[in-house]
Amino acid sequence: MYRKLMLRTESPRLIPVGFAAVLAVLLAAAPVMALESDRDQPIELVADSVDIDESKGRSIYKGDVDLSQGSMRLLADIVTVHQDKRKPTRIIAEGRPVKFRQQSEQGPVRGEALRVEYEVNSENLVLKGNAVLVQNKDSMRSDRIVYDRVRSVVKAGAAAKGKQRVRISIEPPPK
Repeated sequence: MYRKLMLRTESPRLIPVGFAAVLAVLLAAAPVMALESDRDQPIELVADSVDIDESKGRSIYKGDVDLSQGSMRLLADIVTVHQDKRKPTRIIAEGRPVKFRQQSEQGPVRGEALRVEYEVNSENLVLKGNAVLVQNKDSMRSDRIVYDRVRSVVKAGAAAKGKQRVRISIEPPPK
C-alpha cells in the first residue's frame, strides 16, 4: 500500500530538488516541451521508505516509488539522488521497468527502461535496458538511449554504446 512520505530534515530542498531534476530530465528526453503549468504544481512523492544520508550526500527512495508534478509522473522501484553541497549531481532510477509519462503541447510522452541515469553537470540522460521513448504513435527502442540536453542530441544503439539495433517507428501525419 502507498504511504505519503512526510520528511523532516535539515535539507528540506532534498526531495523537491531531486524530484524536479529526475522529472525534468527524464521527461525532457523526448523531443517535446512539458506543459508550462507543470512546474507550478506541487511535487508529490510516495515510497515505502527513504534513507537520507546527508554526510554521504545520498538519498535512496525504495519500494513503489511514485513521483509526480502536474502531468508528469515517474514510477520506479528505487530512486537514488547523489548530492554535493545540497545540489544533485547524479540521479539513478531503477525498476522493472522505470516508467515515466508527461503531457506535452505536442501530445503525451512516455518512456521506460530498466535503469535511467542522469548526470546533472553534463546534462546527459541515459536510458539502459529495454529503453523506449514514445510520443503519440512515434517510438524509439533500443537497449541504450542517450540524450544530451545541452546539444539536443539523441543517440541510440551502437551510437550510444549499446549492443542492440535501434527500432524507430514514425507514423505519417493524418491526411
